[in-house]
Amino acid sequence: MSTTTPPTTTAPRSPDTLPNRPRLSRLFRLQYEPAQQSWVLLYPEGMVQLNPSAAEIVRRCDGSRSISALVAELESEYDCSGIEPDVRALLGEGWRRGWFE
Repeated sequence: MSTTTPPTTTAPRSPDTLPNRPRLSRLFRLQYEPAQQSWVLLYPEGMVQLNPSAAEIVRRCDGSRSISALVAELESEYDCSGIEPDVRALLGEGWRRGWFE
């Protein structure tokens, strides 16, 4: 994932306080950019280009799934296991950067 520093509306957040049902912040919009051939998070001052794995995680952050359900869905869809630490790491970094509510 390549990033520029997105805006923060509050003090930096700790990944330890990650919400159980993450939802993309209203300050960001997720969309596919054909010119970049990737998913990006857009915000008023810039964008964050997501790698395919990060995009699959962020696309599911709509507030309807718990982190456990999100992990189970990804493991089922991609026939893999043991990805929870990686998912939590991405969500934690996104939480710290203000991507999620």
